[in-house]
Amino acid sequence: MLLGKPLYLIYSRKRHFDVTKNAEDVNQEISLKFEKSTKSETVVKDESETLSDVFIIQVISTMEYALGTISHTASYLRLWALSLAHSELSEVLWSRLLCLGLRFPGYWGGIALFITFLIWSFFTLTILVVMEGLSAFLHTLRLHWVEFMSKFYTGRGYRFEPFSFKEILEHKEKDDEDEEDDKQDDEK
Repeated sequence: MLLGKPLYLIYSRKRHFDVTKNAEDVNQEISLKFEKSTKSETVVKDESETLSDVFIIQVISTMEYALGTISHTASYLRLWALSLAHSELSEVLWSRLLCLGLRFPGYWGGIALFITFLIWSFFTLTILVVMEGLSAFLHTLRLHWVEFMSKFYTGRGYRFEPFSFKEILEHKEKDDEDEEDDKQDDEK
């Protein structure tokens, strides 16, 4: 990624230069020697500046790619940690709460199991819905913000203008006035 494009440009320019040099007539080379040497020096200078620009752009692109990869990995690790926390909370609720209701023998055990089951199911569903909802939200946010913005977004759109009723009404009044002026002009 770092050297692919610059090396390709160097190779293609060298090849183009060799083909051009072989195709030239010997008489033209002798008669235009001074002019050619001056032009080739400027062309080489311009090409080296262009190649240095390409190298700089490739270095920046490579660094952006590496940082993006690290950022994507960290984003996935956050989602993994959230899933792990959900799993551990479910395990704690099972082992600490529902198993508590299973310890009572006899008739009281059934009542205790019913009560602990209600508490366990409430907390389990609450944690499941909240944690999974948060996980889905974070995953969607990561997909939209981190991946979409780092791959496709260039920021060359329209300037952001916050929503304002005042501006909408002013534009409507202006448009209405323009329409009335157009109608008066048409009547004349």
